[in-house]
Amino acid sequence: MKKLLFIYNLHAGKGTLRGRLSPILDELTREWDVTVHPTRGPGDATAVARDRAGEFDRIVCSGGDGTLHEVVSGLMELPKEGRPTVGYIPAGTTNDFAKNLELPRTLEELAAVAAAGVPRPVDVGKFNDTDFIYVAAFGAFTDLAYTTSQQAKNLLGHMAYVLPSVTRLGTIQPHLMTVEYDGGTLTDSFCLGLVSNTLSVAGIKSTPAQPIALDDGLFEVMLVRQPQSILQLQGILKALTNFSDDEEGLVTCLRTSRAKIRSEQDLAWTLDGEFGGDHREVEVSNCHQAITIVYGA
Repeated sequence: MKKLLFIYNLHAGKGTLRGRLSPILDELTREWDVTVHPTRGPGDATAVARDRAGEFDRIVCSGGDGTLHEVVSGLMELPKEGRPTVGYIPAGTTNDFAKNLELPRTLEELAAVAAAGVPRPVDVGKFNDTDFIYVAAFGAFTDLAYTTSQQAKNLLGHMAYVLPSVTRLGTIQPHLMTVEYDGGTLTDSFCLGLVSNTLSVAGIKSTPAQPIALDDGLFEVMLVRQPQSILQLQGILKALTNFSDDEEGLVTCLRTSRAKIRSEQDLAWTLDGEFGGDHREVEVSNCHQAITIVYGA
């Protein structure tokens, strides 16, 4: 019987996993010899995935996007041929990356997919020397993305961001920067930027005109200039949701396999929703089909 390592984070989200591990393990052990590891703090999932990957044919993690981020980061420290397939049972609050995978809703169904679903390659981002799965972001409102409640997002859609953002319009600080990407260079002042490989950021799922593929070797990049009014802010958020330029020219969208971003001052970045440090210059590159994740039937 093939071996599987189950890494789980009981503290993810609202403690969804507490008292519900039994049905998950029941599904996993139908086809796998399962070893269980509860995370013991920040960075633990990264270390365990890296150090024990060679013992297992698959690693299944359960928690939020942060838990998946740690597991993937650990595997990315290994040669590609030494990375086992990854299963994901989302149990966090936002679960952005899971929305790309069209996963079922119940924990039992999620466990069944993690055990017997279809392995598919996905791209991984490299941010300087750090890995990310689905988004690297800087600038205005990046904190709102992860502090706005999911209930508000469900009820109000992109207006859930507009309402709390109104009070900040006068404090938005654009930053002069140069962005190099495949086939071009752009110099302008931007107050928000996203380098992503996802259909969902901060719990709001986008509906782009051109499909977003997780394994095409390309990032979707969105750069936003400073809005001056509530109406402009609404237009920006709509453009971001649709991954398209807006009518007033405040949003630039492009696809690229790499990006080099230089600013005149340090910018605070978030990687997969967590603080990624302050940087004046960053290089982002796409690691094409670097990890194999199990999803679908």
